[in-house]
Amino acid sequence: MPKENFPKTSWTGVLNARDDTPEGRKALAVLCDAYWFPVYAFIRRRGASAEEASDQTQGFFARLIEKNTLASVDRARGTKFRSWLLGCVKHHLQDEYAHARSAAAGGNVHFESLDAEHAEGRYQAEPSHDVTPERLYDRAFAENLLHRVLDQVREKYAAAGKSALFDALKGTLTASASRDRYEEVAARLGRSEGDVRKAAFDLRGVYKKMLLAEVESLVDVPADAADAKRVVEDEIGYLLVALAG
Repeated sequence: MPKENFPKTSWTGVLNARDDTPEGRKALAVLCDAYWFPVYAFIRRRGASAEEASDQTQGFFARLIEKNTLASVDRARGTKFRSWLLGCVKHHLQDEYAHARSAAAGGNVHFESLDAEHAEGRYQAEPSHDVTPERLYDRAFAENLLHRVLDQVREKYAAAGKSALFDALKGTLTASASRDRYEEVAARLGRSEGDVRKAAFDLRGVYKKMLLAEVESLVDVPADAADAKRVVEDEIGYLLVALAG
């Protein structure tokens, strides 16, 4: 799926996907596209073959649509979206939903990225050491979240006519740039090294702000400012651990 199609899976967006409207169906399709791989990786790591994992993943999302499972979401219960979705996957597998019925379901939702070959290639690229299905699911979920945030920042810079600057400096978001790197970017863009360093600092600030906003949208943030900060920081810490695992 093109990166610009990654959704902002806020609880508001998830709740909108419950509606049987053109907008709701579109939101649901994007939601399913975005979390195809985390679900596939979870099922695959549980011992399913590539073909079985593909069928079961397709069946899970088809049942999610057919049964309107999203209607049961109650954000007030304090559930994290990733945890809620994983619970649904486990429940689906326990039910051993019939493959034939799953394949026939799906309503009016069009899946744009249910590419089993691509999913299996991505799965094979995962570390071969012993990683539980749950840990692999969380890592894939975290990777998707970071992709979404990066896309949001890219779009913000593109809207401001700064695509070239973003492309030149996006590498500084995940690694410390050397002086040679800043000099290279400065020369390429015809700007001073100091200007480029400031631009990189600003970019990191925008990225951090959007990352915090994305995480806040996925958890229940308490009204108390101190508690809210703790909840968000805990979730970011959890996602970082998931990425490292």
